[in-house]
Amino acid sequence: MTPHECKYYQRIGQGQVECLLCPHHCRIAEGKTGRCRSRRNAGGILVSDAYGHPCALAIDPVEKKPLYHFHPGTQCLSMACTGCNFHCHNCQNHDISQVAPREVSRYDVTAEQMTEMCLSHHCPGIAYTYTEPLTYIEYVGDIARLAHQKGLWNILVTAGYVCEQPLQDLLPYIDAANIDLKSFSDDIYQRVSGGRLSVVLDTILAMRDAKVWIELTNLVIPGINDDMHMIRRMCQWMVRHRLEDAPLHFSRFFPQYRMRDIPPTPLHTLESARRVAQEEGLRHVYLGNV
Repeated sequence: MTPHECKYYQRIGQGQVECLLCPHHCRIAEGKTGRCRSRRNAGGILVSDAYGHPCALAIDPVEKKPLYHFHPGTQCLSMACTGCNFHCHNCQNHDISQVAPREVSRYDVTAEQMTEMCLSHHCPGIAYTYTEPLTYIEYVGDIARLAHQKGLWNILVTAGYVCEQPLQDLLPYIDAANIDLKSFSDDIYQRVSGGRLSVVLDTILAMRDAKVWIELTNLVIPGINDDMHMIRRMCQWMVRHRLEDAPLHFSRFFPQYRMRDIPPTPLHTLESARRVAQEEGLRHVYLGNV
């Protein structure tokens, strides 16, 4: 496949382009890529090196996304391309999220072939997961539109760091999403992931308004985001924004990537977080990785 031109960018002179997909607004020189490593300036045109080149394909239970209240008991075709616009120190999929497409083995799969693959394996839907699917939004969008035409549903598993217009263009084709709400602190977002909390909150609310089924995951990391006062503020925000019925998954941390010196999350910490969430009025609270 030839490189696929991206939708969201502008030329800014001296051969540079500015990516308009996410709030990083990377200014990219000729031959270079943005933070996600998969969107590249090729002669003044921003192209996606990930388009049509998934690095991971699997059939998963929908509960693995995790989605507990969206067609439970069914399976989905899970796919991922390399790339992420966050650089989380604890990333469990860093071998595919923190690399460029050319650095890993990958398949050549058109959008049409992806939907046919889903149908041939009798899966009712496709999950865009494992890495950050918003960094290859053009590929996701083309697959998702075809999937809807064939009666399949689409699941987005994302950190939610995206600009408003690209998100609005994609949402009509998304049926469910699990958003990784990494903490309720802008400082932690900047230090650990390289982003801003407010953008993720805006993404969650945009999905709510678009009637996408939402579930949230909060990975609780000892000494980083396990403060119960902060977790309480997060739960209060959910209730205040009519998300008390959205399942919240508190997930247990295990040493990964650049956080190998931090121990696993104690079970009592997760139980305390669940108790706080229930006290604040959240109706569906789950513990993961326990």
